[in-house]
Amino acid sequence: MKNLRTAINNWFDKLDGQWRAMPVKKQHRYTLLLFSGYALLSIIVLLKICYDVAQPDNTMTIEHIENPIRQNNSSVSPQDSIKTILKGKNYERQ
Repeated sequence: MKNLRTAINNWFDKLDGQWRAMPVKKQHRYTLLLFSGYALLSIIVLLKICYDVAQPDNTMTIEHIENPIRQNNSSVSPQDSIKTILKGKNYERQ
């Protein structure tokens, strides 16, 4: 694990050295390009959200959660440990 950490640190140091060796104008250009890509991606996502919300068939159905064990019409009973737990009379309502 220590070798992996030193390898990653060395790789980042190498990248940092390459970044610092680059002219400032080129660093600025790369930064502007990455920010433009991020801004474009953000605008696309926001437009997609606005488009989806504006759709007239935008409905949400809320239903009860069905028990998948009861839906299974198998002849074999499920091996669920919850069904084998028997409560004593002390815990029941009166």
